[in-house]
Amino acid sequence: MWESPLMFPLKVFVVFIHEISHGLAAVLTGGAIESIRLTANEGGLCVTRGGSRFLTLSAGYLGSLFFGSLLVLAAARSRRDRALVALLGLLLLAVTLLFVRTAFGFAYGLAVSGALILAARKLPESVSDAILKVLGAMSCLYAVWDIASDVLLRDVPESDAQALARLTGIPALLWGLLWIGVAIVVTALTLWKSARGRR
Repeated sequence: MWESPLMFPLKVFVVFIHEISHGLAAVLTGGAIESIRLTANEGGLCVTRGGSRFLTLSAGYLGSLFFGSLLVLAAARSRRDRALVALLGLLLLAVTLLFVRTAFGFAYGLAVSGALILAARKLPESVSDAILKVLGAMSCLYAVWDIASDVLLRDVPESDAQALARLTGIPALLWGLLWIGVAIVVTALTLWKSARGRR
């Protein structure tokens, strides 16, 4: 089902989280977010000012990975799934209104945040639990695929790994392999921990 239209909003969600992670790393290291752009071809860009360039570049893939892990673990261990889904919707809405600067991205941000808030208000707790698990698992697994696609399977000049290679002098391939290793370990630990979650 990878190429199914049903997967499209999930793929864009991970791209959105990827770009938000870049921005959050910039803010946490003293910088600021200028804008976030999402495109219909599953592309994205976060324009930042200041902060640690090294951490900001590293935060995209790893941020979506850790965010996904957090969602899966929260769903497995919390009994307040509806509140978590509503909070996620409100956070995405705030980011959309403050920073998203493309028509597609703005429409997507409004639609997905609205859908999350509506699901949390109107649908059973079990639906919110499933939403958290699906979005979380997709974020974890897509991080692995995205890194492999950008670094191992093809050479994307504007990828985060290439930008980090130019910054550090360490080849993009090594950054990609390191990130994939981290992603596999974190995903495996997440699944193990979530399986040992609430009884």
